[in-house]
Amino acid sequence: MIFSPLRDRASRQTTLLTERLRLRPPMASDWASWAEVRRRSKSFLQPWEPTWPPDSLSRGSFRRRIEQAEREARDGTARSFLILLRDSEMVVGGLTISHIRRGVAQTASLGYWLGEVHTRKGLMTEALTAAIPFSFTELKLHRIEAACLPKNDPSRRLLERLGFHEEGQARGYLKIDGRWQDHVLFGLLEEDWPSARTGDRDSDQGSLLAEA
Repeated sequence: MIFSPLRDRASRQTTLLTERLRLRPPMASDWASWAEVRRRSKSFLQPWEPTWPPDSLSRGSFRRRIEQAEREARDGTARSFLILLRDSEMVVGGLTISHIRRGVAQTASLGYWLGEVHTRKGLMTEALTAAIPFSFTELKLHRIEAACLPKNDPSRRLLERLGFHEEGQARGYLKIDGRWQDHVLFGLLEEDWPSARTGDRDSDQGSLLAEA
């Protein structure tokens, strides 16, 4: 992964670029594309996510998501990105670096989703190979945590391919699809990333347009 930091003082937003993708914070104009990919992928995504409220795809719900993302970015507790095709405004997924803890921890939790039609193309691997070094280099984190359901084999393989270490299983860890469910826990340390990156010969390079 190669970084080319540029300062976008006008928007003060972070944009991560890869060969095929653009990761940036959500904007009001993204609502239609975001809602469409989520609507078409509802049955695919629901088993892996918290229960969707009745208005989950509404414009008002999306506006509240943006407000929360902006508030958490200001507070330094999370960074939220939509994943778009690099040369268009089509939303294909999302990625969140959340629950950022400072002090002696310097840790955050990683979450992500991808529209069903966009799976099996290596897009999430590509997105994460931009988000992970951003987390270590720009956010100055020491550790990234991730969790997935034991039956979610694609997500487990993705994390392992990126160098995450399986660290155990937590009972009743998150309420997913209406039930408290066990999760497999993974962790990636800053010092793990260079060796993981070197070993992933199929990953794409990307660049960073970083805020001040």
